[in-house]
Amino acid sequence: MFDAASVKVRPATAQDIPALESVALAVSSHKESGYFERCLSEQAEGKRAVLVGLIDGQTAGFGMLNWFPGYAPFRRLGIPEIQDLNTDPAFRRRGVAGAIISACENLAREKGCSQMGIGVGLYAGYGAAQRLYVRRGYIPDGAGVVYDRAPVRPGEIRPVDDDLNLMMMKDLSAAS
Repeated sequence: MFDAASVKVRPATAQDIPALESVALAVSSHKESGYFERCLSEQAEGKRAVLVGLIDGQTAGFGMLNWFPGYAPFRRLGIPEIQDLNTDPAFRRRGVAGAIISACENLAREKGCSQMGIGVGLYAGYGAAQRLYVRRGYIPDGAGVVYDRAPVRPGEIRPVDDDLNLMMMKDLSAAS
């Protein structure tokens, strides 16, 4: 059993970059050089929120809230998107991802957003995330599968990798 209240979520700062890189490495999420610096720059510009999840003061995970997502339907409708949600394997099943999702949803509500978006990979490595998002009230947006945020047409062949996603939405006015 875990106590989700033991997870603290706060905006990331430049001092968090080594810990964020450590979490990314632990989950085999390869980031290009300067990735977190760019994300923090976008946070300073109001384009995204970079959130860090902490347990007992240790960085346990991170996630992003993109106010201007690359997925055209979300962008067109003004739906922010949770992206790059990662939990260090040493801290899994302790409520880290859920706490970061809640923090993102609260930020979106504070800005007057009525919906939230998220994408999830389709292969088995994303099974826990798929179940988590459904439990949290996210449902497919109805547009089908996307690859790198662009619709996949019937008969089109795409690799089954991290860019093959199902986009999901949640009504933020409903109870969490």
